[in-house]
Amino acid sequence: MSNFYITTSIPYVNGEPHLGHAMEFVMADVLARRARQIGDNVIFSTGTDEHGGKIAEKAEELGMTPKALADQMSGTFSALIKKLNISNDRFIRTTDKGHEQRAQLIWEALKKDIYKSKYTGWYCTGDEAFFTETEVKENNGVCPNHNAPYEKIEEENYFFKLSNYTRPVLDAIEDGSFRIVPETKRNEILYVLKEGLDDISISRPKDKISWGIPVPGDTKQVMYVWFEALMNYITVLGYPEHEDFDTFWPADVQVIGKDIIRFHAAIWPAILLSLGADLPKKLYVHSFITVGGKKMSKSLGNYVSPNEIIETYSVDAFRYYFLRHIPSYNDGDFSWEAFERAYNTELANDLGNAVNRTAAMLQKYQDGIIGDIPPAQHDINQYERALEDCRFDVALDVVWEQVRGLNQYIDQEKPWTIAKEGDTEHLHEVLAYQASSLLSIATLLEPFLPETSAKISGIFSEGIVRPIEGTLFPKLEKEPVSE
Repeated sequence: MSNFYITTSIPYVNGEPHLGHAMEFVMADVLARRARQIGDNVIFSTGTDEHGGKIAEKAEELGMTPKALADQMSGTFSALIKKLNISNDRFIRTTDKGHEQRAQLIWEALKKDIYKSKYTGWYCTGDEAFFTETEVKENNGVCPNHNAPYEKIEEENYFFKLSNYTRPVLDAIEDGSFRIVPETKRNEILYVLKEGLDDISISRPKDKISWGIPVPGDTKQVMYVWFEALMNYITVLGYPEHEDFDTFWPADVQVIGKDIIRFHAAIWPAILLSLGADLPKKLYVHSFITVGGKKMSKSLGNYVSPNEIIETYSVDAFRYYFLRHIPSYNDGDFSWEAFERAYNTELANDLGNAVNRTAAMLQKYQDGIIGDIPPAQHDINQYERALEDCRFDVALDVVWEQVRGLNQYIDQEKPWTIAKEGDTEHLHEVLAYQASSLLSIATLLEPFLPETSAKISGIFSEGIVRPIEGTLFPKLEKEPVSE
């Protein structure tokens, strides 16, 4: 048995969970479930990022304490995770006492690469980040993400010697020991590294931002939110002394969005190298989701809640669409029309009908008795390679080739005709093959659509049909309207 450790990024709790968060949770869940399925010992961690100026400002605006707001917002993420049927073993909050204490231990361990210096730069509270003169000029002094002017800030902060780690991180990516997929994202960060990394500010004055983890030995400074948030991937394992860290680190896969690649592919590896820790084995960088071809925004009226889709269709239908119809290596689009088309054509017609027809024929012609089920002989090498490369869309394409192949087999063999002809032996072989194929499909679907997989297995796995109530995916003809 191998150990397998996988993480998502931890969403910042300044806004409601969106489709991108939900997709990331589901992608990581597929890899965790597949690892368990093949017998690995798994830790799957996700959580929420809860410090920083944005949280403090929002809390003040709402008349709440920052912790109360963080509690409330973190709850919305944990509720969505439950609704998505995510099989995470850990849920870390950066306001957890354990994380705060271990973050301070990590700071102490990094001290050889930390120094204090004056910093002058352009800051955006919305991004919790500083920007260069060039970036500010390109945007005419206004942050395009938040439509607010950049602030010119001069303050004394602590810095991390990121520049010391340009070459080691570059080498690890180039030699493949720290693998970044897809290749386009690997090339993107290699370009940044080849330009050279500058030292970075990793703290803020407490009189500017009080809602943060105090810097050890300096009551006037707090850790920069994004810096201590990165530490969650090892604090959740009990770094530095807990057995889980020794057993499960380095992470096998870390799943993140493309907007935070620099933090995870340059800064996080440098922190680990400074600690003397191994780098993650693989970083999977997913892209963005548009809605109706446009960036999702409440102001544009095209905001879609993950909960709305799940409640309208089902959790497995949600998982299916965002794993197969949003490209694993490129940006993808959601529309109600496209979702309904995939639901009716692929889930209800292709898969649902294959299950319903097979169960109905077994009941009609053999009183529900399947008998001995021969093992299905299918090549799953492409499926396994796709999951190794985090190509969820390709892996599901492979499964759907089997689904469509089974439907073609049923139409070609025509069991109803064989039954009329009275060839019971041939009929038994054909129906047993259909059941066997569906059990094979259920096994491949288990990491992707766990509820559907369990239902299919429950119908056929005992050698006698155990029908379910209704159908797997009842057809929905009318397009739902998003409010």
